[in-house]
Amino acid sequence: MSRKHHGADDVVQAEAPHSNADINITPFIDVLLVLIVIFLAALPLNQRGLDINLPLETGSAAQAQADATQIVLQYTADRVITVNQQPIPIQSLETRLRAIFEERREKTMFIAGAGNLRYGEIIEVIDAAKGAGVTKVGIVTEAMRRAGGAEAL
Repeated sequence: MSRKHHGADDVVQAEAPHSNADINITPFIDVLLVLIVIFLAALPLNQRGLDINLPLETGSAAQAQADATQIVLQYTADRVITVNQQPIPIQSLETRLRAIFEERREKTMFIAGAGNLRYGEIIEVIDAAKGAGVTKVGIVTEAMRRAGGAEAL
């Protein structure tokens, strides 16, 4: 006996749904690309720096002691600048250094700065020295001061 359906020529049996074991990675890749774009946008592209050569730590006390002809600038933790034990305000530092180094053949200066000073403050002193005609600037480390018997700044 044939079944007759009203309004349909063929009766189609629905298939049972089957599960898909493949992982759809398209949304995962989309999220990764968005994260990469965010990190690249947050990356500061105009980083500036200053390449410096710090002196090697030496145990020689003879090297740490300055002779009478050397110019030693000390920058203390309370922001006092002295050049060979004479206090100088930061505003007149370049002028004073220019007067000191104008007559000198050896244009070398040593800077002994307190450990808690920011690099920018030391860079200001180095810039003033370069502006005054100093060609070589040496940095005196804490170990050099201790080896020479000097007190901490």
